[in-house]
Amino acid sequence: MSARRVVGLETEYGIIRPSMPRANATVLSAQIVDSYAQLVREGAGQVRGTRWDYSEESPLADARGYQVERSAAHPSQLTDMEPAEQPGMVWTAESVALDAGDARVGQALYREEYASDVVMNMVLGNGARFYVDHAHPEYSSPEVTTPHDAVLWDQAGDEVLRRAAAHNDQLGNGVLQLYKNNTDNKSVSYGAHENYLVPREVEFSALVSVLTPFFVSRQIICGAGRVGRGMLGNLPGFQISQRADFFEAEVGLETTVNRPIINTRDEPHAVWDKYRRLHVIVGDANLGQISTLLRVGTTNLVLSMLEAGCAPQLELIDPVGALQQISHDPTLRATVALRGGKRLTALEIQRIYFEAAASHCAKTGADDPATEDILARWEGLLDDLERDIFSAADRVDWIAKYRLMSSYTQKHGVGFDDPRIALMDIQWADLDKQKGLYYRLAARGAMDTLFDEAQINQAVLTPPTDTRAYLRGMALQRYADHVVAANWDALSFSVPGARKLNRIYLTEPLRGTRAEVGALFDAEMEIAEFLDSLPPRL
Repeated sequence: MSARRVVGLETEYGIIRPSMPRANATVLSAQIVDSYAQLVREGAGQVRGTRWDYSEESPLADARGYQVERSAAHPSQLTDMEPAEQPGMVWTAESVALDAGDARVGQALYREEYASDVVMNMVLGNGARFYVDHAHPEYSSPEVTTPHDAVLWDQAGDEVLRRAAAHNDQLGNGVLQLYKNNTDNKSVSYGAHENYLVPREVEFSALVSVLTPFFVSRQIICGAGRVGRGMLGNLPGFQISQRADFFEAEVGLETTVNRPIINTRDEPHAVWDKYRRLHVIVGDANLGQISTLLRVGTTNLVLSMLEAGCAPQLELIDPVGALQQISHDPTLRATVALRGGKRLTALEIQRIYFEAAASHCAKTGADDPATEDILARWEGLLDDLERDIFSAADRVDWIAKYRLMSSYTQKHGVGFDDPRIALMDIQWADLDKQKGLYYRLAARGAMDTLFDEAQINQAVLTPPTDTRAYLRGMALQRYADHVVAANWDALSFSVPGARKLNRIYLTEPLRGTRAEVGALFDAEMEIAEFLDSLPPRL
């Protein structure tokens, strides 16, 4: 039994310019990425970056065995090209003349112009990707092998965004505010995706049947909490998940329209006939470290059971309805219907998965202490949720937020439809540590954490050591002038005097580690000698 697995997290951040509330979000996202690129060029923190290589992308391959026609795909699915197929953009402000009755008269709005010097896509020296994903800046963490490392390099992403915003302000471009949340409560939702590598031999239908009830109920241990219900957030109340109301299907390829609980994208970024990448879009963006730990760790354990053939077999009658019904009841009393006539709470469903994992671990043993840690935390959290949900407020994002807001409503005699509560919802997710309500709670010791600022800052600068992210990140640090492009499974180098680029394929995620190539970086070779010394068939 193991909680270890190759994992990567992706987070899209909310972004606004307070002085220009109607500014184009894509423009702002490009500005934040370009600001970090300028910070990199200045050598701050010895982090380097390079452009993204799209040649290996295949976003329209469906795990159900077919390829979606490009003409039939939603534009948001075409992630195998630069945003808007543009090499770069620069934005200026101009005044617009509108009808006298329009509130925007005299406001400055952004106008887009083509240019070639704005960076919209970077690969970083810690092995991560930082880029513009439609209307949001997105940080995709480097590949890691443990839930704890998934937390660390996810937290590093938050710090990358903070540094980018600070540098943008220093450049005189104005204040940009960033939010780690999943909705603007104006019908728009943006993702916090997870990626898990599983053997290709695992049938996709088995993934669907085992994971659907788990994902539907998992929100009670890792939801981020949301004020309001419905896509517009205009129905009063507090709910567990920020994403639940935006899902409309059980299974599908889309990620921004007709969102499915189980995504079918078949793009492994690894040896195709050996691996499948499970692309999970049903989770929330967590500020809390323990919520992220359990979001990843419990999923790893369920996948281990699935691969061993001993995962629970449950079937929800209406998975999408159940997802939303559970989210809308922070008391955790809501029951959802299963095939066979049973009705269970989310807590009871999670208990079934936990007990199966504990039983499997008792029979096979835990591969490492991390597995035992995840099991212990999972059990302890379920016990606390059964006794008193607020006893878990130091570990679970939605509960910490709910307790804070409930206290405010009681103190001031208002409901969750009060505008001040809506403002608290936004301020909770503010990445500014001086303003964000989550960070103010954490600063008082009210939130359990795994990593301190020094460890997170180190993860901003360095890649994980036990995956191919090490080779990718260190190549950016030591040979950045020669790295022409990079993606998850390839690096392209230019070599002085060579007529062609030298392309290194990294299709095995567990190769290119520090144990394998660390000595080559330590030797400080010239680029040609370094490339000649790399092990074959990485």
